[in-house]
Amino acid sequence: MHNKTLLITGANSGLGRVSAEHFAGNGAEVILVCRNQEKAIAARDEITAKTGNANLHAYSADLSAVEEVRKLGKKIIENHPRLHILMNNAGVLLGERRETVDGYETTFATNHLAYFLLTRLLIDRLKESAPARIINVSSMVHAWGTINLDDIFMKRNYRALPAYYQSKLANVMFTYALAKRLEGTGVTVNCLHPGIVDTGFGREGSFLYKLSKAIARPFFYINPERGAETQIHLAESDDIKHLSGKYFTKKKAVKSSTLSYSVEDQEKLWRLSEEWCGLTHWPL
Repeated sequence: MHNKTLLITGANSGLGRVSAEHFAGNGAEVILVCRNQEKAIAARDEITAKTGNANLHAYSADLSAVEEVRKLGKKIIENHPRLHILMNNAGVLLGERRETVDGYETTFATNHLAYFLLTRLLIDRLKESAPARIINVSSMVHAWGTINLDDIFMKRNYRALPAYYQSKLANVMFTYALAKRLEGTGVTVNCLHPGIVDTGFGREGSFLYKLSKAIARPFFYINPERGAETQIHLAESDDIKHLSGKYFTKKKAVKSSTLSYSVEDQEKLWRLSEEWCGLTHWPL
């Protein structure tokens, strides 16, 4: 990974932290994006101390807020002339319905719209740096999700887990729609299920979610090091350098849910995402 520049969102803990340490240890330039600036700086300094790689950069942004994502994208473009890998990794699972400063449901805004907008803002830099890769961290629970385009922010019937499932389905659908638009550019995009990983994720979830996680932990959960294997594989493996528009689990391309392949819904979601992010038609 020498001479490669990567950006990882949610890089201070969990899968993002493991990925950042791996790439830093292999000599890459790593851009760490975290919600909190103090945590971003601490993660940068700790990873540098562990790996000896000082070519790390710490940024902070509330990825649920459109304007903050825009400011982040602008800073990245201004400060980094190359970008070879964009790893959209940050996500949330909440116990109650919250709205962002833009009036959007927070789970969907953080888990999907941030992926969509940050990718749009950095796509030209990725093309200029090609061959380049985009990796979207989704989940197997996308298969339990539906996309309710008439009430995607769940104002009428909010439930925490279905909101999360919907956002992860949106990740897969976005990946497929983007892959078609990137054909011939030298930029690939894939998504993945990391496994059922024992991280701090979901700490703001409901009591029942936390209880079920505690019960299941000894039997089903894997550690973050194992969980990060697939996204690391997608970032660096030569075996999949030409593959795009695929869904991976355990480092293998597999079928995603039937609904995720609906081109009609992919395109509707795409146009609505443009509208919500304040984008005009996205020419690629």
